[in-house]
Amino acid sequence: MDITTVTSYRTARTRDDLLLAPGEAVIAGGTWLMSEPQPGTTGFVDLTTLGWADIEVSPAGLRIGATCTIARLLAWAEGRGDATPPAEWTALSIVPDAANALLASFKIWNTATVGGNICRSFAAGAMVSLAAALDGVAEIWMPDGDSRWQSVAEFVTGNGTNTLAPGEVLRAVHLPAAALRSRARLRKIALAELGRSGAVVTGRVDEDGAAVFVLTAATLTPTVMRFTELPTNTEVADAVTTASGYYTDPLGSADWRRGVSAVLAEQIRAELEAAA
Repeated sequence: MDITTVTSYRTARTRDDLLLAPGEAVIAGGTWLMSEPQPGTTGFVDLTTLGWADIEVSPAGLRIGATCTIARLLAWAEGRGDATPPAEWTALSIVPDAANALLASFKIWNTATVGGNICRSFAAGAMVSLAAALDGVAEIWMPDGDSRWQSVAEFVTGNGTNTLAPGEVLRAVHLPAAALRSRARLRKIALAELGRSGAVVTGRVDEDGAAVFVLTAATLTPTVMRFTELPTNTEVADAVTTASGYYTDPLGSADWRRGVSAVLAEQIRAELEAAA
């Protein structure tokens, strides 16, 4: 789409270039930004020219640059090309499932960015599901030159809203090594075969036996449920069905979302139990 209100475009080379003038907005992949009119936007500032590394591995875990494309993350997680993810990071198995939960073709994956999907903060955001499932933490650059960190689960405040203040930019998402070493599963469902996810449920069991189940798409914000050990079928059903935030829209009613989330959570729980 032509954004007819935009009269300027500049590339960011340093952090100082991210100080935005009135009407400017940052852009990376732009797959959403360029999909509909942006009447309040008069200029774009390109983040992709900052040269941020896509993938950084350390003993602490994985740092994903906000401008990393979904296709690049997927290829790395699957060990394609020259990628060599740590073998012990077994939870990377859910990256393809998360990518396929995105209502977009594989062609969009080559342009859409991890950071852009998280900053769009839709309830069905696939990278929100991935990051929330693995205790992802957002690294946010503030306009005063400082940085702040916030869990992705708390970063998203509603369907399309988040805690970014004016002038703040998502720099990276950190996934801790402990979560990456877990046994993890992801399930999704939509009313239409190729429709937007109506419910996404993830579950994982950490090395210490603790379990984490996360609801996204079905609830307006990520719902994180933690257990000291893998819950029983009754415990996980109670946690899912009593969670708040289920909503109704043309792609599913709140009651349907609640019901299918319970089914998906039990499927994951049973699979994790069988694999123990």
